[in-house]
Amino acid sequence: MKDYRTYILGLCDKKEGYEVEFKGAKGGFPGSFWETYSAFANTAGGIIVLGIIEKNHRFKPEGFDEDTINKYKKTFWNSAHNPQKVSVCLLKEEDVIVERYTDGSFILIFKIPRAPFDSKPVYIDGNPRNTYRRNHEGDYICTQAEISRMYAEADLLAHPLDSTILKNYRLEKDFDQPTINQYRQLFKLRQPRHAWNALDDMEFLRKIEGYRVDYETGEEGFTLAAILMFGNELALRAALPHYFVDYREKLSSDPRIRYTNRIYPDGTWEPNLFQFFFRVTQELYHAVPIPFRLEGLTRIDETPAHESIREAICNCMIHAQWRMMEGIVIERHRDRLYFSNPGTMLVPVEEFFEGGHSICRNQILQKMFIAIGRGERLGSGADIIRQGWRENGWPDPEIREHFGANTDRVELTLRLGAVSADSSESEVKSEVKSEVKGKVKTTTRIKELMHKNKFITYTELAEEIGITISGVEKSVRKLRERGEIVRHGAENGGWWEVLK
Repeated sequence: MKDYRTYILGLCDKKEGYEVEFKGAKGGFPGSFWETYSAFANTAGGIIVLGIIEKNHRFKPEGFDEDTINKYKKTFWNSAHNPQKVSVCLLKEEDVIVERYTDGSFILIFKIPRAPFDSKPVYIDGNPRNTYRRNHEGDYICTQAEISRMYAEADLLAHPLDSTILKNYRLEKDFDQPTINQYRQLFKLRQPRHAWNALDDMEFLRKIEGYRVDYETGEEGFTLAAILMFGNELALRAALPHYFVDYREKLSSDPRIRYTNRIYPDGTWEPNLFQFFFRVTQELYHAVPIPFRLEGLTRIDETPAHESIREAICNCMIHAQWRMMEGIVIERHRDRLYFSNPGTMLVPVEEFFEGGHSICRNQILQKMFIAIGRGERLGSGADIIRQGWRENGWPDPEIREHFGANTDRVELTLRLGAVSADSSESEVKSEVKSEVKGKVKTTTRIKELMHKNKFITYTELAEEIGITISGVEKSVRKLRERGEIVRHGAENGGWWEVLK
């Protein structure tokens, strides 16, 4: 692993952005430090540097001596351990670094970690309403809905999101009977001697936690998990007004053809998660090769790559924050598969890929999938996804998080095809030129779309251009820094102006 101090000093030469913020401290320890502390802690973490100022669009040291910097360091620790200043102290000694800058002056570097899900919201001044998060614009104060969502997720281990009891739902009215029959048939094939196979549907749903009793309150009823897995469209809409699942196939090189295939709630099928899972699985299987292989006299048509696809789809469903406005999006492109679900990671991305650290928002859904041989537990899902891709010599999975005022998203990309490790220097240069050219085309396209529709959203831009939301945010940020576009009004309800 590279030297951490060298890495931090390298960040000081970058412009202020999503992961690093420089704060001037000539007038004393900056009060805005704590807003950014809260914002970084409640999103993906970041780095704050004291002793750097912006001058003529460049960042320069303020010239602090070591005594001043050490005084600021003491001020930080006194405040960090004061619950009236900040709700939780997340930093360790090694996260606060006094460093000499290139001109000989001193700076103070803070590595703010992502807060554990059960420590959120991280707020300041003793008031949960003073909770901040980070987006492409910088720090913003959270809405009450965002704060409530953080409190609910802090209690996930005891009360999973999908364990919510829904009132006034009935088996004969709100559930799709063919879906229940298909699920039970798969359960029986997997566990033919299981005692639950002899139960009627109502008792079976009780056993798999589709119907439960809350012994603390006395409430009982069908769970959100049951409606998500087996419900009909009317019941899904009643339980989750923003519920939407969307599979898009984009295999044509003709820009006039938006989708070569699409599966979404169009009234021709019951769009519960069970039906969506199996429809999309069959479509995505066509994206990976199926080698002819025999085990004895049995032909084996599935590979670890197929398991990776199943696990990726399950991950979307069991980790989704279903009460957000946007739903699941799965796309098949000629060179990649893309999976996106509402919500954030409950553990840092690096821990997710280490295995054994996964925390599930929808634990009942996870158990329902495991019971029919889909989905994994104990955090091994990431290992299965990565293993299947590595066995084909394909690049490792890529995970990104998008944080927004109204919705958060997790994006998983599985790229198809091998990446050569011994490209020649000329090939590398060619790839770099191609990448730069692609970025120019992307920013040009963004300006064109904004000119046509000044109210266009990041999601719509990503869909039109064929890149991720994170990619759109990065390009938009560059356009704003160059003064080519400007945002008028709030992030929600505002509009874009193309200046040049």
